[in-house]
Amino acid sequence: MNSTPRGELVSRALTHSWRPQVPETSSLSPDELKAVTPLLYESGAAGLGWWRIRNTALRKTAEGELLHQAFRLLVLRAKAHETQIEKLFRLFREREVEALLVKGWAVARYYPEPALRPYGDIALLIHPSDFDRAARVLQSDEARDCQTDAHVWMFELADRPIEDVFARSRLVHCAGEQVRVLSDEDHFALLSIHLLKHAAWRPLWLCDIAMLLETMAEGFDWEICFGRDKRRLNWILAVVGLAQKLLGAEIPHAGIAELAKQPPDWLSTQVLRNREIPFAHLHAPLTHNAPIRSYLRRPRGLLKDLARRWPDPILATVTANGTFGKRPRIRYQFGNWVIRAARLAQTGGVG
Repeated sequence: MNSTPRGELVSRALTHSWRPQVPETSSLSPDELKAVTPLLYESGAAGLGWWRIRNTALRKTAEGELLHQAFRLLVLRAKAHETQIEKLFRLFREREVEALLVKGWAVARYYPEPALRPYGDIALLIHPSDFDRAARVLQSDEARDCQTDAHVWMFELADRPIEDVFARSRLVHCAGEQVRVLSDEDHFALLSIHLLKHAAWRPLWLCDIAMLLETMAEGFDWEICFGRDKRRLNWILAVVGLAQKLLGAEIPHAGIAELAKQPPDWLSTQVLRNREIPFAHLHAPLTHNAPIRSYLRRPRGLLKDLARRWPDPILATVTANGTFGKRPRIRYQFGNWVIRAARLAQTGGVG
């Protein structure tokens, strides 16, 4: 029986998986591939798992064929998504709506095959002055089949003026339509902070960072990427360090590599642990049994359920606006717990 932690197997399975050319050997044994395949499949990384082993002997195993079948399905879904994005931005252009495509296809287009980076909805950042018109487009019969997630503000970009974000954006082609996307610098910052905000449980997110690091344009402006908030600079460097440590990503800038080296051990350990549960709702603090209000009538089990609400240390660091260092996370976790308790008090203890 394989005794290697499954989170570590995920990292080994995905190391260098974003590269156009991958080695003809794998660091995984057939038994290890069998153990890790469900995690790759459930977390959306099956396509990358296949890409990594497609030139190795593991492709002939039952798990290899399962990953190959998943990749074929992802190819079809990627084409369908591109068609929807093309239509959506055509509708936006006809109605003079300024919208930015973020995450999803905007990062998938950098992979050797877009299908390697699956996504669900079409994430959009809408200029505040255009939101009403954008909403009418999204509610129209023509856009009914497009599953979207539209925002006028995003936590990940809260440190930079929206006008600057739009001014740095650029147009790229998706199928037959021009699509507006974030600048490489803003997008890298968004993806890094999004990963931490969601406790890094999905391995695809760190593969995005690793891939972007290795395909980064020579003129990439790290100063713009880091922004003016020193805490967020710390967050982005922590993610760069994770990509290097857990996935073997090569950092093109020697100075950045030096700043990002050796992320805190607790952070790497927690990321690997979170990968063993490929569903967001199964991670703390979302694992409680019942609403707090129910314990007012029947307090039995309250203490155990409070423990289940104790936040993940990565998530707590971000929500408490902390930094990723070597010190214990207890102060950030307690701060996160207090913030959530205050919100529950305001809503009458519904959560």
